[in-house]
Amino acid sequence: MAHIIGKNCIDVKDTSCVLVCPVDCIHPTKQEEDFEKVNQLYIDPVTCIDCGLCVDECPVKAIFPENDLPADEMEFIQKNAEYYQNKS
Repeated sequence: MAHIIGKNCIDVKDTSCVLVCPVDCIHPTKQEEDFEKVNQLYIDPVTCIDCGLCVDECPVKAIFPENDLPADEMEFIQKNAEYYQNKS
């Protein structure tokens, strides 16, 4: 199970979570070309080790364990996964 970045990240893209991730699974970073092209950050569900460090670091409370994702944000499971599928 991975963590998911939900709707509160849209148009915010605070990168505090990127800095604490021990496996570098949150993208795009400010240094990546995609940063200006997307409206939120995404967690790679394959790479995420479910450590939860990003949850407490997010100032807008946009990150949830997949099982705790609010019902109205379930589409973000697919949105996070699709970002990484399109990178392949």
